[in-house]
Amino acid sequence: MLSLPTFTDAEILAARPARNQVDPSRPYGAILEPERARSGHVENVATLLLTNRECSFRCLMCDLWKNTSEEPVPAGVVAGQVRDGLAELGVDSRDPVASGVPHVKLYNSGNFFDRKAISLDDREQIAAQVRRFTTVIVENHPRLCDSHVIEFHQQLDYPLEVAMGLETAHPEILAGLNKQMTLDDFRRAAQFLRENDIHVRSFVLLKPPTLNEQEAVYWAVKSVEFSFDAGADCCALIPLREGNGMIEKLIRQGLHQPPTLASLEMALDQCLALDRGRVWVDLWDLERLSLCPACSPARLERLGQMNLQQQVLPAIECPLDCTRD
Repeated sequence: MLSLPTFTDAEILAARPARNQVDPSRPYGAILEPERARSGHVENVATLLLTNRECSFRCLMCDLWKNTSEEPVPAGVVAGQVRDGLAELGVDSRDPVASGVPHVKLYNSGNFFDRKAISLDDREQIAAQVRRFTTVIVENHPRLCDSHVIEFHQQLDYPLEVAMGLETAHPEILAGLNKQMTLDDFRRAAQFLRENDIHVRSFVLLKPPTLNEQEAVYWAVKSVEFSFDAGADCCALIPLREGNGMIEKLIRQGLHQPPTLASLEMALDQCLALDRGRVWVDLWDLERLSLCPACSPARLERLGQMNLQQQVLPAIECPLDCTRD
């Protein structure tokens, strides 16, 4: 394994391409997606991608800043985005279960409990809108898990779930990602949340920089195990994406190559075999890993079904006998 250099915030910012143009009055995404719920049933989730100021942490691998505003949005606007996003999806927040969408994700490309991003007044308005959902899922940095999380949880009728990016349990690589946290920070945050009856979801990267394919699978599985040990009850595997400038720089320096579809398949197989909680892969833009037109569509469909069924399904045999890219 190669050594990952340390980069400053300024270097990470300087490598970026231009961000996308966004309308701060609208969520930049509103999606209905099925997910295997804690109950064991496959149920609909309203996923709202909220337009907001950029996260204050400058993580090496992050590309979520592309759909953020350069300045904080005015007070009340984020709460309005939640209202409009649910209406766009046809979800009645007064009775979401009757609408057939019992769960909601509120992802703001940063940290839900960063008051520079979402004001206290906005959070109170949002809580009033989503309080009847069976599960409310928000994203947050482990170092920002404090009493504000508990206060928001207490305004809901049902459990809150906080999604935190562990990224990797490899301590040296985690430090190199400039995430400004340690494994102990994640462990403490997860313990704090669980002690207050708040569920924990973990994000784990497949193949952070400097790892080869074998190491990538090994550390993805180890990171999922670490998440479960810390108190998470579900984990999402996210293949590291290009497009933020820094990853391209690392590729040019010979410190990274994109993960393969075969590695993602192997990692999910092994994580599900742990039988410790729900594990799924992030299906967004997976076509970029699909090199064989003969077998890739079926392999992607298999991953989607494994997400929903939470069991290892038979591997897909390629009719052209391609190498397992």
